[in-house]
Order: sequence, then structure tokens, then C-alpha cells
Amino acid sequence: MVVSVLEEMRIRALGVIDDAVVELSPGFTAVTGETGAGKTMVVTSLGLLLGGRADAALVRVGAKAAVVEGRITVPPDAPAARRAAEAGAELEEEGGEGTLLVSRTISAEGRSRAHVGGRSVPAGLLAELSGELVAVHGQTDQQGLLRAARQREALDRYAGESVSVPLAAYTGTYRRLRAVAGELDELTARARERAQEADLLRFGVDEIAAAEPQPGEDTELAAEAQRLGHAEALSSAATMAHGALAGDPADPEGVDAATLVAGALRALEAVRAHDQALAALADRLGEVHILLSDVAGELAGYADDLDADPLRLAAVEERRAVLGQLVRKYGEQGEGTDAVLEWAERSAARLTELEGDDDRIGDLAQERERLRAELATHARTLTEARRDAAKRFADAVTGELSELAMPHARVSFDLGHTEDPDGLDIEGRALAFGPHGTDEVELLLTPHPGAPPRPIAKGASGGELSRVMLAVEVVFAGADPVPTYLFDEVDAGVGGKAAVEVGRRLARLAKSAQVVVVTHLPQVAAFADRHLVVEKTDDGSVTHSGVQAMEGEDRVRELSRMLAGQEDSELARAHAEELLDAARAAS
Repeated sequence: MVVSVLEEMRIRALGVIDDAVVELSPGFTAVTGETGAGKTMVVTSLGLLLGGRADAALVRVGAKAAVVEGRITVPPDAPAARRAAEAGAELEEEGGEGTLLVSRTISAEGRSRAHVGGRSVPAGLLAELSGELVAVHGQTDQQGLLRAARQREALDRYAGESVSVPLAAYTGTYRRLRAVAGELDELTARARERAQEADLLRFGVDEIAAAEPQPGEDTELAAEAQRLGHAEALSSAATMAHGALAGDPADPEGVDAATLVAGALRALEAVRAHDQALAALADRLGEVHILLSDVAGELAGYADDLDADPLRLAAVEERRAVLGQLVRKYGEQGEGTDAVLEWAERSAARLTELEGDDDRIGDLAQERERLRAELATHARTLTEARRDAAKRFADAVTGELSELAMPHARVSFDLGHTEDPDGLDIEGRALAFGPHGTDEVELLLTPHPGAPPRPIAKGASGGELSRVMLAVEVVFAGADPVPTYLFDEVDAGVGGKAAVEVGRRLARLAKSAQVVVVTHLPQVAAFADRHLVVEKTDDGSVTHSGVQAMEGEDRVRELSRMLAGQEDSELARAHAEELLDAARAAS
């Protein structure tokens, strides 16, 4: 079965490292070296490859950029390979294995670039891939696991679906509750504003309804007012025009247009049979005569029907004043009663909406209580699932501690609850709904019988804390394994027999995963399948030859240096050989 393996890293111009290649292999690889030799740069380099934060301070003084390149063996069907392919990266395949080339460049100005499989990608993609490929565990991770939030995440990750399923149900309900509560709070807080808005709208709608404006009424009234205001002039003009067209009975000698046209028509009618063109003109003149008669009749009727009533004019002007006031208050500039009617329609709809907010508030309040009850049920289920997982997790970590020279230590979880401001009570406890449930998870350590359980931040020494964190990581390896584990001085504060047990446990973990350990303890390094030493040159840099694989006599010499600070000490050499023999026997 092909598994993911970090095969090689090339580091250039990063910190004290000028240009070095770190060749890794499956199993357990130990990285050692004197203080300040650059061991931690190995961890830093891998962190950059995994999408860690780029810092211009990491670039070696005088260099334009720092570059870290990695070669990772990845099964072609692995999630990491598929995700890389989605980003356009190319996976080199050979013999059923795939090789993914990853690189990260940091300029001296702080700019960062990332590449996967020859394709430029966001650094965030590297972080996505890292979750599938490598688990980094160092001093900062220990500090992170001291926080309650990280401990809850660790427990949930260990529990798997037994917690993730109820947590998903809880989270969905929690989000709906937050949305409903937010809308309810907003409606309640804006109650006065909505009441004022409703009063203004209601006044306007009532005022418009009382006036009963009609579509286009203002335009019709303006025309009527214009006609009534000039009634005498209009009547006189119509009478004069009628006399000119049809004649004036008071002036029998007068000549009118109708009489003249009639005479012209008779003249043409007498000879029209002799010429078609003249006949056509006679027809047209006949049409003119008919039109003159019609217009004359309408002028007579217009003059008779014209109303010069000053009372009607006053009524029209009064109505126009009412409509004008409505237009100024509720219409747009240049618009008339149509705009007022549109405003009334919109305002009536808005008023209905505002008046319905009280009903909405009641509905939301009921919905909030229903969601609270539902959330409480999910919270109870989630707490029970976490409690079961916490027992299994704590027992597993306690079992690991017994193999790490802490046989009497016990690990447990406290699933406390915080006070709920709304006073909700479940099973006699006041609960506060948070985004991840009502539990405040805290990892406790009982270092020996009779001692009270205390938070690991307060109840564990430096060496004990390192072993607890290693035990936690080992338990994770069984529940949620990743192909590669990198431990940065996880053995800090550990010595003697405990150091041997740490090395033994790391070697056991390496049987199912690739394990890379940066260590200063010979007891740990002795258990490694591959031993790399980081050495500086005379100018204080690490070059091509600065990362060497130690084998045979060289490895004994390095372990002697780590034991006694003297590579050629016979006692140290004997002790180093004894450590190697014990490690080989244990494996």
C-alpha cells in the first residue's frame, strides 16, 4: 500500500541555512545538532511548505529570497492529490506512486509565493494539503493545547462522527436561533421608530383617502379653470367666428363664408360634366361646404353651452388647491395626482407590513422558544457524546502515559458549563449556548494518587507536559492518522528513563507513519531508523554538507557528543552503543 511520505526538503537562504538538503525516509528520523546549529529551521521550513506565515526576518542576511522545496510521495487517489489536481498541479506518477513537488519562496521584502506541482497557488492551498499530509507538533503546539478551545477541538476530533453528527445538528439550530433572535431584537428595538413611521403613513393615507383624488383629475381641473376664467372672451370669439362662417341674422346684407362657398359650388356644378378635373375640384369644394356648416354648428353650440358661472370657477380653484397641497406633500416635483395615488398605494402596503410586525414579533418569540428547546436537546446529546468520548480519550492517553514513565498519572476531562444569562436550566445546570455547545472542555492531570486533578497547564511540569502532549498525539494517530508527524523537541524537560520511553513510543508510532523528531536527547535519537545531524561551517552557516546522515561509527560518535559533550570519550561511546543495542532490541 502506497502511503504519503515526505522524501526530501531543500532549504536555501533560510536563517542560518545557506543551502542544504534534508533527505528523509519512512519510519523514524531523528534530527540532532548542537544548540543554534539550525535544527529548528527544519521545522520552520516544513511549516512554510505547509502554508505557515511568511516572515521576511527568516531570509538569510544578504540574500534576495529564501526558498524551501519539498518532494512528497502521495498516492494518486489520495485526497491531497485530488485537491492539488483541482488547483491545476501536476502529479508525477511512476509505478503506482505519485510525487508532488511543493515550494515556497519568501523575498527579502516579505512577499511570498507558493507552488504545487509546477503551478502557482495561494499559500492557503498548502495549508489545506497539510491537514491531509503532516501533523506538526512543537513547543507552540503544546502552548496551544493548553487553551480550552484547542482541547475541545482535540476531543471532538478524537470522537469522530459520534460528536461531529450531533455537533452539526446543534450548529445548524444555533445559527437559526441566532438569526431569529437577531431579527426579534431588531424589531423590538425599533418598535418606537416603527410606531412613528406608521403614524406618519396612516395620517397621509387617511388625508389622501379623505380628498379622494382621481387619476388625472388635476390636469382636467386645470383645463376647466382656464376655460372658466376666460369664458367671456371665448364666447365672443365663438360668436364672431360663427357669424363669419354662417352669417349674422342681424345683418342680412353681410357676406359669410358659407354663402360664398355655396355660390362657388353652384358655379362649378353647372359645368362639371365637361371636365373631370373640374368635377374633382367641385367635389372637394362640396366637402369644404359641409365642413364649414359643421364647424359653424359646433361654434353655435359651444357659445350656447359655455358656462361662465363664477361659483363653479371658485369651486374648481378650491379643489385645485386641495390637490396641489397633496401633490406637494406626497408627490414628486413636476408630477400630479397620479404620483399621490402611487404614494398612497405604497404607503398602505408598508403600513400593513408595519402593523403586522407585532404579529411578527409574537411569531418570532415563539420560534425563539422552540429553537431554544430544540437547541437544548441537541446540547444534551452533544454533551453526552463528548462525555463518552472524553472517557475513552482520557483512558487512552492515560494508557500511553504509563508507557512514558508516568505509570501513576491519570488524565481526565472536565466538561464544565457556564452560566446562561437567559437562565435556561437543563438537568439542574445553568447552560450558555455557544457556537460549539454548552461544554467548556478542560484537560486535567492527576500526576500521582492522592493528588487532586488540575488543569495540565498548572498540574504538569515541563517534562510531564511534553509527555502528555506526546501521548495525546499518539492517541490521535490511532483515531485520526496522518502520514507524517513532525515533533519539535517534544522531549523538552524529559530525561533519564522517561526519555527512553519517549523514544520507544516514537519508534512504535513510526511503524504506522513517518515520524520526524528534532531532539537533543540521545535516548530518543537512539531509537531512530535514520539519524540526521545539522552542522555549521566555520562561518556560522549550514551548507550542502551541513546535514549529514549518521551511520555506524559516525552515529555512535554523535550520540557520544549528545551524552557527554565528548565524541571520543570511551564511557560515552560505550553508553551510546548500549543505547543503540537497547533500541534495536526494543524494536
